[in-house]
This record gives sequence, structure tokens and C-alpha cells, in this order.
Amino acid sequence: MIRLIIVALTLVLFLILSIPVLIVEWIIGKFNPRARDISSLRIIQGVFKLIFWETGSHLTIIGEENIPKGETVLYVGNHRSYFDVVTAYSRCPDLTGFVSKDNLEKIPLLSAWMRRLYCLFLNRSDIRQGLKTILTGVEQMKSGISMCIYPEGTRNHEEELLPFKEGSLKMAEKTGCAIIPMAICHSDDIFENHMPWIRPANVILEYGKPIYPKELSKEDRKFLGAYTRDVITEMYQKNN
Repeated sequence: MIRLIIVALTLVLFLILSIPVLIVEWIIGKFNPRARDISSLRIIQGVFKLIFWETGSHLTIIGEENIPKGETVLYVGNHRSYFDVVTAYSRCPDLTGFVSKDNLEKIPLLSAWMRRLYCLFLNRSDIRQGLKTILTGVEQMKSGISMCIYPEGTRNHEEELLPFKEGSLKMAEKTGCAIIPMAICHSDDIFENHMPWIRPANVILEYGKPIYPKELSKEDRKFLGAYTRDVITEMYQKNN
């Protein structure tokens, strides 16, 4: 229970105390948007690293060299825990927006930071709005902002990955950017497997080799979600 209280306090205190920081970042953005973006990224990465450290967990990274330097990419991963984002976002080398469920848009301050970092809120029950969100992601990637999405659509605690929603990978198809497959293991051992307790876990995050849609066969491009799911499943089963 102590770890849960510490993590919760860290998050709440940061959100409250960051109000003046958001104002300063807004001012910086008027003169140097790139400096503001990188500053915001590093601030949130620092907070996420602190939160992960507070859980007492250990993180093993595999294949980080597979992330192309200087390229805009689409990170695609399996989704087991709230801590997936905490883990993955702290490793992003450059500006990256996450595609999130739209219910997080209702949380004050948290949603402000998410918007600042080009995160998108996806309404999965409204196909038209969902398509609009994905197209916004396409435009962001064209402007040099990497994106991250979890195509299972929800946290999954089963050993078999849920089917990937094919529309989730349109951002890579329409921009020609590389897909970076991510397989995360044991992140749900931190919290979800024994709620409400937070306990130390040995988390493994593996990055697979870049997938360039244009280099795939016509059949694999047609079912890009299934193809990427198979790649992630292979990494997940190896590390689990």
C-alpha cells in the first residue's frame, strides 16, 4: 500500500505543481516551439522514470538499437498495464504522441500535458471520429512527430494477444514511416495482477526490427495489423 500511496502522491503533486510549468512552456512555445516540445517531453519522461523507480521494478530493454535515428516512426505494442505507457514513453528518443482512449481527455491537467505532447484521444465507439483522430495522427507524423498506438484497443491480461485493429496502422501506411513493434512482458505484475497493491516486477520491453509497409508483400500490406501482431507475439512468447 505504501508504494501505491507514493506513486499516487507523485502523480497528483506533479499535476498540481506543474500548472506554472505549463504556463512557462506556453510562453517558450511562442518563441521556440521545438524547444518547448523537447522540454515538455523530457519533463514527462523524468516523472515517468521516477514513478517506475518508486514501484521498485526493474526494466530490461532489448533491441533499442532497432529504433532508427532521426526518423519519424509508429510504435506499435501489446497492452497489458497502465505502466506500459510509463515504461515505453520514458524511452522515446524524440517527440512522440500516444493514441489514448478518449476518457482521459476529461482529466484536468493530465489532458493538458497530453495535448502538449501531441497525444490523441480516440473515440472507439464513433467510427467517424475515430477515423478523424487517425488522420490527425497522419498529419502529425508528416510533420515529424512519431506516434505510439496499442492496436488491441484495451489492456489484455491473457497470454494470447487480442486481434489488432487494422485501422490503427493506417498512420504508417499513409506516411510510409517505419513501424517499430514493441513487446512488453510482466508490466501487469506491477499493479493489475494484484490491485490495489503496487509490487516490484521484472519488466521486459523489446523493440523489433523496423517494418516498412512498402517493403512487404501485397498480402501482408493488406493485413498489416495481423502481420505486426505476429511479430510482437513472437517477441512476447520468447520473453514471457
